[in-house]
Amino acid sequence: MVAVARYSLSFTVGTLLTREAGIAVPLYFEKRDWKAVRARLVDGNLLQARTTSSAARLAREAIQRLTVFTDLELELLVEASPRERSLLLWVAACRRYTFIGEFAEEVVRERYLLLTPSLSYGDFDSFVSGKALWHPELAELKDSTVKKLRATVFRMLAEAGLLVGGQIQQAVLSERVREALDARQPSDVRFLPVRVPTEAVQ
Repeated sequence: MVAVARYSLSFTVGTLLTREAGIAVPLYFEKRDWKAVRARLVDGNLLQARTTSSAARLAREAIQRLTVFTDLELELLVEASPRERSLLLWVAACRRYTFIGEFAEEVVRERYLLLTPSLSYGDFDSFVSGKALWHPELAELKDSTVKKLRATVFRMLAEAGLLVGGQIQQAVLSERVREALDARQPSDVRFLPVRVPTEAVQ
């Protein structure tokens, strides 16, 4: 069997981290140094965490996701409407975590395109079971951990406006967000439930 990189599954520290991004990104543009941003977030408890350790974890998680963006994308994130920002931060999670990105592309977007827009916990569990064939680290997870991962991903989808009442919602992309996502090869539109010409996402 070909070796496959282990999934990073540390995303349960937070959901989309919209508030945290709104605090961290302006700090980044002051010095363009993520290490300095992290220190300011933690030392000043700017994320209002209950303990220093939780502040450090939250700051680390937020910055790990934000570093997947280019400076131009970060500028767009600052200027974005709440709707645009939530979609961009969902894409950030998909970029940062291969596990989330594959679920978004192979399950969420696929079900939307097949006109079967319902999404259940069972769909997530089936995805995990299928991936465990290639990722033994998934087979080693406790049931409680799988439930936590599942709950976090579903909350992210809900915060991004992509899941309402168990039904997948079409992502409504502004022209500037679509252009930003299409700048990647392959296009990061693939992480969203949206109908676009096939050649635009491959």
